[in-house]
Amino acid sequence: MRRSGISIRGELPARSGNKQLKNAMFTSAWIASCRHSASKAYYQKKPAQEKHNAAAICVARRPCDVIHSMLRHGTLNEDTPEA
Repeated sequence: MRRSGISIRGELPARSGNKQLKNAMFTSAWIASCRHSASKAYYQKKPAQEKHNAAAICVARRPCDVIHSMLRHGTLNEDTPEA
């Protein structure tokens, strides 16, 4: 199969993994996209490019990416808490 690097057409999404963890991440992303200003801005930027579920999955994956970056660089998160 030839891949262009931007399309995943013809491939099925991964069905393996911890379903409870995936559900918790998706639910927290949904709430964050409504309440957390940075997550809301990130979510609102995504649907123009992708469908709703794909945008929600991007928001759900973002905390994992932040934690991975913090561990890799040995820094703390600079996100300020909301009032």
